[in-house]
This record gives sequence, C-alpha cells and structure tokens, in this order.
Amino acid sequence: SAAGFEDEEISEALEWLAGLRRVARDIHPGTAPDAGSIRIYSEDEQAHLSPDCRGFLALMESAGVLEGVHRELIIERAMALHDFTITLNRLKVIVLMVLWQQEQEMDMLIVDELLTEEDDWDYEPTLH
Repeated sequence: SAAGFEDEEISEALEWLAGLRRVARDIHPGTAPDAGSIRIYSEDEQAHLSPDCRGFLALMESAGVLEGVHRELIIERAMALHDFTITLNRLKVIVLMVLWQQEQEMDMLIVDELLTEEDDWDYEPTLH
C-alpha cells in the first residue's frame, strides 16, 4: 500500500499467489503430463493466450526449461487472470513465478529472457 497499490489489488495478488501454491500442491505424479505428450489448447485458452504466448511455452518446453507440469501450472495461472490480456511479457512473469515457486534452478540466460523492463500490466478488461 505504501507503493500506491489499492487494498483490493493487494488482496487479488495475494489470492493469485495462494492459488499458485494450492494448484501446485494438488498436482500428483499420476496427473502430470508425460514428457512426450502434446498439448491441445481449448478455445478459451486460445482466446486468452495469444499464438506468441503458446509458441513461447512450446519453445521453453522443447528447450528443456519447462516440464509438462510447469506448463500446466503456467496455463492455469494465466487463465486465472480474467481481467488482464495475457501479453508475452506478462506470460514471462508468470513463467518466472511458477519456476521460482517450484524451486527450479534456472540458467541466468533464461532468467534474463524472462525478466523484462516493459510495463504492460495495465488493467485491460477482456470479454469472456
């Protein structure tokens, strides 16, 4: 609040982080996707995640940075942000938060790729 965020914004951010912990805790080895599985996005996911975002996830997975379970956590948390348009920069922040929450070691080049200076977190209502 000292930085100028409203109480409602702070509550929403904390709720989103709690959701990340809850979803990550509820994933069991039997429900995690196999390494060779192919991800088919639903219509809602395609509407919320641009081709750039979906391509970035596929690239990160093929490069061995993400496992299927991480991809699913990232998609779930992106879909939880109903009032935001998920840009590639926003998705990168979600990827970073999921990997940190999962305590994954990351190469500094990957961290550099995920960190961005662009400020695109403006509120943009979406039609769902």
